Amino acid sequence: MKLLLIEDEHKIARAIKLGFKQERAIVDVAYDADEGLSAALGDNYDVMIIDRMLPGGMDGVEICRTIRAKGIQTPIIILTAKSQIRDRVGGLNAGADDYLTKPFSFEELLARVRAVLRRPQDNIGNVLQVEDLTLDTISYEVKRGDTEIKLSNTEFALLEYLMRNYGRVLSKANIINHVWDFDADVLPNTVEAYIGYLRSKIDKPFDGDLIHTVRGFGYKIGN
Repeated sequence: MKLLLIEDEHKIARAIKLGFKQERAIVDVAYDADEGLSAALGDNYDVMIIDRMLPGGMDGVEICRTIRAKGIQTPIIILTAKSQIRDRVGGLNAGADDYLTKPFSFEELLARVRAVLRRPQDNIGNVLQVEDLTLDTISYEVKRGDTEIKLSNTEFALLEYLMRNYGRVLSKANIINHVWDFDADVLPNTVEAYIGYLRSKIDKPFDGDLIHTVRGFGYKIGN
């Protein structure tokens, strides 16, 4: 899971990023409206968490409205210190999927992220499945048949991205942008290495390969 967090309060941003890192998620952080909108329009995310009050050219509601005007349907949660009904209604009418008032617990934010991920147009629930391979996005349990497979955080994020895009060819650039945050120094051969790690755990010990190389284009899972 890859998230975009647009939040100008560095302490809050650090706490949220740390919390999601412990949940095996990748979080890109932007600290002002301009940087945040640029990231939102320039990359693919599973969820965007946007503070309402931001430095820069617009507030969080305007960012949300602009994202929706561009046809991007990524779930959006707005964070705000404003709790009046008209403020919440304004955010939801701008295209937000949920609204969370500060102060809040990380556990509640995590629950709301999981809830909006269950709503998307391709509602696939918490358990992803490709043939006999399953991945639970809440318990982080990965199995092939009845055999549990232990993965590192990066391996898990890579497998989740492949499974959410079943049958699609994903380039190395797509994978780098989605599995690693934009502060990471990742080379194309890093992707090859992690694909190799996954294959050694979910393909080689079992009957039938699920991860395929499409030469000159990238990788996919499934036929």
